[in-house]
Amino acid sequence: MEYINLAIKAIFVENILLAYFLGMCSYLAVSKKVPTAIGLGLAVIFVLTITSPVNWFVYEYFLKPGAMQWTGNAKLAAMDLSFLKLISFIAIIAAMVQIVEMFIEKVSDTLYNQLGIFLPLITVNCSILGGALFLVEREYDLAESVVFGSASGIGWFLAIVSMAAIRQKLRYSNIPDGLRGLGITMLVTGLIAMAFMAFSGISL
Repeated sequence: MEYINLAIKAIFVENILLAYFLGMCSYLAVSKKVPTAIGLGLAVIFVLTITSPVNWFVYEYFLKPGAMQWTGNAKLAAMDLSFLKLISFIAIIAAMVQIVEMFIEKVSDTLYNQLGIFLPLITVNCSILGGALFLVEREYDLAESVVFGSASGIGWFLAIVSMAAIRQKLRYSNIPDGLRGLGITMLVTGLIAMAFMAFSGISL
């Protein structure tokens, strides 16, 4: 139940996009069409799921104070490399995205053609880095990191697909000139965020 609560919280109540506004640039740029929103959303889920445990492992065993006690070397065990966590997480995210892109290209040309244009965007999507930093701040263990990473990706996916579906309908609506474009998009984003917050009373 603990993991289910964590997943519900990450998907709805503390949605990484709607509650913390992380990944907003990609969200606004790619939410014009449902198919492209789905493609980017699936890529975010995949990358968050694989980078969260990797970043957790690197921080726990290499960066945090006393992390390298497993080496048996007193000098290494006394080191505090936590100041490197930001650049380390960015490097890991970029490397994992590149590996995923190369793997997909080798395995499936069709899938690569569908996701290839979205994968480079993931590297600069701040929701991925934000997820890694939340793992450290909240002191999640490995299992919690995997659940939080995948659930945060699902939450981001739901937000961008919902917005894309609404924006397609808004094309046929009579919107005042001053609100067209980003204006109505930001208003709808706020309403979606309020709707997601309705899940805050759920506790399993």
